Amino acid sequence: MYIPTIGLEIHMNVRTKTKMFCACPNSFEENGPNANTCPVCLAHPGTLPVPNEEAIGAAIRLGLALHGTIAKKAHFDRKSYFYPDLPKGYQISQYEHPLVDGGMLKGVKLTRVHLEEDAGRLQHSDDGATLVDFNRAGVPLMELVTEPDIVSAEQAVAFAKELQLILKYLGVSDADMEKGQMRVEVNISVRPEGTEALGVKVEVKNINSFKAVHDSIEYEAKRQAKLLDEGKAVAQETRGWNDVKCITESQRGKESAHDYRYFPEPDLPPLDFSELDLVDMRRHLPELPEAKRARFMTEFSLNDSQVEWLVSEKSVADYFEKAASELKDRIPSVTYQALSNYFTSDLRGLMNEHGTAMTEVKITPEHFAHFVALIEEGTLSSRLAKDLLKEMFASGEDPETLMRKSGVKVIGDAGELGTIVDEVIAANPKVVADYRKGKGNALQFLIGQGMAKTKGQASPAVLQKLFAEKLG
Repeated sequence: MYIPTIGLEIHMNVRTKTKMFCACPNSFEENGPNANTCPVCLAHPGTLPVPNEEAIGAAIRLGLALHGTIAKKAHFDRKSYFYPDLPKGYQISQYEHPLVDGGMLKGVKLTRVHLEEDAGRLQHSDDGATLVDFNRAGVPLMELVTEPDIVSAEQAVAFAKELQLILKYLGVSDADMEKGQMRVEVNISVRPEGTEALGVKVEVKNINSFKAVHDSIEYEAKRQAKLLDEGKAVAQETRGWNDVKCITESQRGKESAHDYRYFPEPDLPPLDFSELDLVDMRRHLPELPEAKRARFMTEFSLNDSQVEWLVSEKSVADYFEKAASELKDRIPSVTYQALSNYFTSDLRGLMNEHGTAMTEVKITPEHFAHFVALIEEGTLSSRLAKDLLKEMFASGEDPETLMRKSGVKVIGDAGELGTIVDEVIAANPKVVADYRKGKGNALQFLIGQGMAKTKGQASPAVLQKLFAEKLG
């Protein structure tokens, strides 16, 4: 039995207008290949970098959110390595004095968060040629490094997902893995159970989905365990994840820090944050996912599974809160279970069915709250509610306008419904007998028949009362 030891290195594109050290647009998908470049990010002789203040602020905000220590003084370093898409022949990064030291997320200790610039991008054509697009060269990256505290693929994925959520709540990165805005590298070794000495570390590079994070860890742990069982050594190397074959593949020997020949970047002055008001910056951080989960559970009396989806996107959480506030104004004594149920089940189901994002939903939070209020007040039956919600989803109109247009109303008049109750009782003598013998589900059947006769427009509460009275 072998125990895996896992650390993560996660690169995150920073949401800024310009690149890390020049004024080129921070976009590598617009305007065509090599359009967003200049002499600075192409490393022409004599050009000088200027650090992006917006990117530095983003890294500090992330550090505060993750309970890290913000450096009083920091500086950039040159990291020397030679890739065809790295125009300088080195990367401006941070090593000795990063912006953020330490921190904690989901029980995993953090080593650091630092800033650096991205490399370009290679494109391989069908005729065998390799082309270089330098639009991405110089794009600002934050890199987060964890301690080797992670012990399973599931824990690694949970960590990465929570980090992605925090980045979005802070607004410092879109962190879209499919677009390469967040890339995970896994450092993994295995050791025999009962031993303390760590095994040989293997790095799996540039993983771009949570499924690939999970599967690469599972595969690599088994691969290393098999080598050790066969009496073979695990090589310290860098491997890549092959999504098609679902295996890791050797790429090169793993570099050590001294191989990169780090030294302070001579073209950039040290950074001094000694007078930065960190207390004020921390106070202006938005409410983060962990705090929002706890508040939603307390304030709205929701359970874990309900809260998890509500907090999964900031736009979803914001929508729910606006709807809850509007509903409270309409019905001060309301509970939020109906709102949560229709939101997380019915509205979410329509969104999934039509591939609609929360920001694209036509129903306003106010109209959705009005819809739930009509149900709570008995003006709208749950049977009619599902059809009405579909109409609202398609048009965005408020529920009462749609009810007037379609002639939908809830029949709550006891006199009007009394005749229907008599008809249902007369047509179902066996069910009536079952009810009088104490079979509770018989009453629900009778109520269902009454709802069917009124095409879903009867008040279920009034039907239940009338059946109970007439049947003794």
